Amino acid sequence: MNTPTAVVTGAAGGLGQATARQLLAAGFHVVAVTRDEPSARTTLRTLAAPAQVPAQVPVQAGTVHALHADLMDRAAIRALAAGLRDTVAQVDVLVNNAGAAFSHYAETADGMERTHALNHLAPFHLTHLLLADGLLAPDARIINISSDLVTRGRIEVEAPDVTGVSWRDRFSQIAVYGTAKLTGVLATTALATRLPTGMHVYSANPGVIRTAFNSKSGGLLKAASLASGLFAQTPEKAAGLPVRLAGAPTPLTPNGGFFTRKAAATPPEPARDADLAARVYEDTARVLGLVPLPTS
Repeated sequence: MNTPTAVVTGAAGGLGQATARQLLAAGFHVVAVTRDEPSARTTLRTLAAPAQVPAQVPVQAGTVHALHADLMDRAAIRALAAGLRDTVAQVDVLVNNAGAAFSHYAETADGMERTHALNHLAPFHLTHLLLADGLLAPDARIINISSDLVTRGRIEVEAPDVTGVSWRDRFSQIAVYGTAKLTGVLATTALATRLPTGMHVYSANPGVIRTAFNSKSGGLLKAASLASGLFAQTPEKAAGLPVRLAGAPTPLTPNGGFFTRKAAATPPEPARDADLAARVYEDTARVLGLVPLPTS
């Protein structure tokens, strides 16, 4: 029996690192993706040491690798996809966890609002590069980490802004973050109708987590996190959701569904609009220079 391989982005700490650690414990090979080389080295040591897992050796049961990429940079995402091709034979699970909620408006070198670039465009781009390369296993599972704040997202139905640049003169940290995550949920819903038979994709909302994410974000999100801190769960507990989606013997249903800590849940009303989901998917592919997958 072949040992499955999982790729986890945003694995330097918090939910991403907890997810990577639990997948290793469940018998997966893991490729941990962090933002830069120092954090990749530190993450590799952290994940490898507890289980005495050999690092950067030919893939055997329980091995862990670490790669790094600034996921707000499209060229870096392409380089990451190439690095994955050189590191593993196939990817059975892709956990798109990396994210951030920035406190003020700024654009990436590619001209996209940063929150949308990292939370929506990056996972979409990486997923489709791996699909195009044939690196995703025939029964691969793609898990896109979502948020409670999808309920705060606002999308123009007739002309959805998948890049976030329309927020330039009206920036609101929580609304922009919620909109980026809502856009990701819509794209996930549409992708499920386009994936090859056997593959599954999910939006996973682990709830409020006790990490440095909110404090590093600053702004209103930091203040909100102080108020909700008593109800926050540990990263180890929150990781149970993506790990369950990754490792369930039979893929959980529905494909393209929105999952919370307990089970499949009803997503926010805008995310239930199939036409809007298709429009978001196709617009996102277009701005990234990708060919949209046809519906199955």
